Amino acid sequence: MFNVIRGAALAVAMVALPGAALAGDNHATKTVAEIHSQKAELSGKRVHLQGKVVKVNNGIMGKNFLHIQDGSGSAAQGDNDITVTTQQTANVGDELSIDALVTVNRDFGYGYKYALILEEAKLTR
Repeated sequence: MFNVIRGAALAVAMVALPGAALAGDNHATKTVAEIHSQKAELSGKRVHLQGKVVKVNNGIMGKNFLHIQDGSGSAAQGDNDITVTTQQTANVGDELSIDALVTVNRDFGYGYKYALILEEAKLTR
């Protein structure tokens, strides 16, 4: 019975706090600029991010590629935008909470090479 109640409380917390890290959840909440500046430390770890979809490329190598911005960073330094891969779909202009794996130096082949990319993303609107 206790496990059922605890599970229900977790479900309520997830609905009440979309995109927030929950107790026992070791996913760090970061901005786009922070992910860029901390990519070496974050490589191989999952992070939370909230941002706006500014570009979408669906169905590339079985993945959907999204470009996300959250107002942090600068275009001049190249740390204001991050590419995210997901099986879910989104539209330009969507505001999303994202949970994804940080990957550095990813080469998909066919000219798709990324110094930093977020993969296996779960999107929440």
